[in-house]
Amino acid sequence: MNTKRVVALIIAAVLLFFSIGINTIISIFKTDFFTSFDNLMGTESLTYENVVETGDLTSRIAHLTVDGVIQDVGEPSIWETVDYNHQLFMEQLDAVLEDDTVKGVILSVNTPGGGVIESEEIYQKLLKIKEEKQIPIYVSMGSMAASGGYYISAPADKIFAQRETITGSIGVIMQSINYGKLAENFGVEFETIKSGEHKDMFGGVRPSTKEELAMLQEMIDESYEHFVDIIEAGRNMSEAQVKKVADGRVLGGTQALRAGLVDEIGNEEATINALRTDYGLEDAALFEYTKDTSSWGSLLGVKLGSMLRPSAESEVLSKIISTTNSPRMMYLYGDY
Repeated sequence: MNTKRVVALIIAAVLLFFSIGINTIISIFKTDFFTSFDNLMGTESLTYENVVETGDLTSRIAHLTVDGVIQDVGEPSIWETVDYNHQLFMEQLDAVLEDDTVKGVILSVNTPGGGVIESEEIYQKLLKIKEEKQIPIYVSMGSMAASGGYYISAPADKIFAQRETITGSIGVIMQSINYGKLAENFGVEFETIKSGEHKDMFGGVRPSTKEELAMLQEMIDESYEHFVDIIEAGRNMSEAQVKKVADGRVLGGTQALRAGLVDEIGNEEATINALRTDYGLEDAALFEYTKDTSSWGSLLGVKLGSMLRPSAESEVLSKIISTTNSPRMMYLYGDY
């Protein structure tokens, strides 16, 4: 074998090894490698219980938190941080449902609301916890618990708000931007081939017709009435009482108290103390669920994430590409 052939084989082997290494790293981020690794090590859970206040371990209070816009953005990458992880929160609710030692739930809410579907999923799971476990749920509102934030609070046995809390904003919103005239000013023309008259309705390239607006309004009205029904059932209020303040307005904590939307003015500590006193849980341990950063998968993920983190420009571009701007119904206050 001559020298050139040997050199060529060495180069090919190096390239092959390099290619395998790159593909392995890529597959790590595209598969459940970390989960499988943790399963082998006996650390398959990505959440663990953090004891906040020690006490009786057979009679415990779970402290859950919804912080940020309620929307399901999927599982974040190892280098991505999100304020609210919908799937993770739903898993926490399931854990409460399956844990016989949990005798009460404190739900801290600090959100402007979010998606109609996601809010409904939380609401239904909270109802299931109340009905199947027969345990109390107390809500502590933070700086904001508006729209979808109030929607998920409504089934609670008692709601605490602070004087400075912004709540209310009961209603449904759906928005789109009509940039047709702007495009026209720049000489941009839209060519649309569609299967039906309304296929491009509310798409932003042309004004909506009266008929289309009526269709959308019917959807909004139906969702709004369901929102009102949720509050009627949760707060034991009449439809007329709810609709007095269910016109999209926001309320401060004391206004919400007068309107019957909250029960007491108080902070998180006051909420916890009230639950303990009201249900004889003075000696109960208080715990919260926290993402487990001690597992092998999490540790490796953090290390590789810091090494392979994309540039800020790449992250922004990726977010733009993967995010849809299609209008959808929201239980949301403000522009987020």
